[in-house]
Amino acid sequence: MHNANTSRYENMAYRRCGCSGVQLPGVSLGLWHNFGGVDTRESAREMILRAFDLGITHFDLANNYGPPPGSAEENFGSIMRSDLRPYRDELIISSKAGYRMWSGPYQDGGSRKYPLSSLDASLSRMGLEYVDIFYHHRPDPDTPLEETMGALDSAVRQGKALYAGISNYYDPTLAARAIEILRSLGTPLLIHQPSYNMFRREIEENGLLPLLEKEGVGCISFSPLAQGMLTDRYLNGIPDDSRAAKSHGFLKADRLTEDRLAQIRRLNEIASRRGQSLAQMALSWVLRHDAVTSVLIGASKVSQIEDAVGALGAPDFSAEELRAIDEVLA
Repeated sequence: MHNANTSRYENMAYRRCGCSGVQLPGVSLGLWHNFGGVDTRESAREMILRAFDLGITHFDLANNYGPPPGSAEENFGSIMRSDLRPYRDELIISSKAGYRMWSGPYQDGGSRKYPLSSLDASLSRMGLEYVDIFYHHRPDPDTPLEETMGALDSAVRQGKALYAGISNYYDPTLAARAIEILRSLGTPLLIHQPSYNMFRREIEENGLLPLLEKEGVGCISFSPLAQGMLTDRYLNGIPDDSRAAKSHGFLKADRLTEDRLAQIRRLNEIASRRGQSLAQMALSWVLRHDAVTSVLIGASKVSQIEDAVGALGAPDFSAEELRAIDEVLA
């Protein structure tokens, strides 16, 4: 059983999630990659325990994380049983349903049957009685939104989740409807999880981020490092052990064009002048918005988690620095 660092909460910055009473760490750990059945359990355990010792209390999963699907939840459940069970009340654990899991018509989308049956399976894999946040993972145009949000409401009322969340709802009109429906059901939407980083600024440009702030809904950014592009990993090409080199990853080598690599190198120069790594600056840039509660990082080694936590407490960006970054991204 893990003996957690007694000073783990002293240096972590916690931010209130929307208008709720929940506070999340500025940096949260996502188990999308590197925690599944194709990965080494001991490496996953080492990263999860180090994250907790650094004050990261929020661990984010989904039913289909792996590969294979479900294996990240199984591994996390194993680590919960062996090391973190005494600390359950100190943790925010989230899961999601919305992408295809298995064969058949009931393992995809937003019908009432799929999210609720998926949540039962996720709880079984992790050995938990409840998750703190249960998300619908993506919009389903073939299911009435009232049905999908009603499933989230039921999950909370059944005690299988404490809060409801949505992810990948980039259309502000759709997100506003989801917020309205859940509020009318008596289960306010706690949080939205979109992708947001220097290379993907959709939520600030289309009005979604201001909407979340106005409605008192938290925002947690996934892929704040653009699948690792906003790090020093690719300053000199594509390393053999990098995410872009993996056959089962989402970051493909063809995304690292010469133009993109040139941008990365210029951003790295700005970060160096700020006394930060490129990854740290990219995280600080996302967290510069008051509406953003937390950044959800992935990791393949402990040092990456340590570097990310080092982004907290960095000086605010000057107007000149923000202009320089915008010029690179233009």
